[in-house]
Amino acid sequence: MTGNHASHPHSRFDDSEQLRTLLRRLHAAGPGAWRHDRDADALMEHVAQRYAALARKHNLGPWDAAAAAFEAMRTRAARHADDPWAVITRAVQITLGAEEKATGMLVSPHQARRRRYAGYRRAMRLSDRDTSLLDWHPAFQIHPHDRHDDDPETGTASQVAAAVDDAVALFTLLGWPAPVARTGVDYICSRLADAGSRVAAYEALRRDRQARALLDIEQDTWTAMLRVVLGTPQPHHALTAAGRGILVRLLIGQTLTELLNDDDLVLTVSLNAPGRTRGGAGG
Repeated sequence: MTGNHASHPHSRFDDSEQLRTLLRRLHAAGPGAWRHDRDADALMEHVAQRYAALARKHNLGPWDAAAAAFEAMRTRAARHADDPWAVITRAVQITLGAEEKATGMLVSPHQARRRRYAGYRRAMRLSDRDTSLLDWHPAFQIHPHDRHDDDPETGTASQVAAAVDDAVALFTLLGWPAPVARTGVDYICSRLADAGSRVAAYEALRRDRQARALLDIEQDTWTAMLRVVLGTPQPHHALTAAGRGILVRLLIGQTLTELLNDDDLVLTVSLNAPGRTRGGAGG
């Protein structure tokens, strides 16, 4: 970059006609023009500064915005528009919005752009919370008949985080892709805020199409994950291992090793791993 470009405002790029002329020249020059052209170098600095505030609004950096602008400036729409900056600015807004949304929803920017994700909310990780899950939501309160000892403490934030990590580890050890396991467990826990009990959460989540879209899994796989994490909703299973679910079992002191020694649990998780062929599994 030359001192001339660095020391003077790039106001010439703000003129639509000059910008359009430059974009057309770079396009006509063919591959490599953007990499070696001094005007292209100065233009990229200019767009990084121009969209820095917009990038900060979406919790991104100025060069994230510059990258989005670069993709837009190479399009025919920008080269032939009456106002190239209007086309570029709109493209940057959409791209940065998708990037921020993808980060919040734990999906790729490509997925975040799809219309079917338009009304979906940001997934909240347990680590984002200042309070223990046990204190934050009554669905995970430990009642006296659930405890194995006389310790009156309901659990610390670190214990809850460890329980969630162990729940994720259980799924991954039994054949579930790590991103699906982590996103699924985090999603289930975040949605508990809308429910008054684990049973209510189970029923709401069972019909949650957003969850299956985010995880890209079948309904039976999603239902199995809910049963494993939250427990079987039937009242007569309430005090059984299946009824409690692995999060409660981990919170009341059971270990990951103990869960892996539960043959019924291991079979349920492994047979319902995403992509697993269930042909012949009749039990």
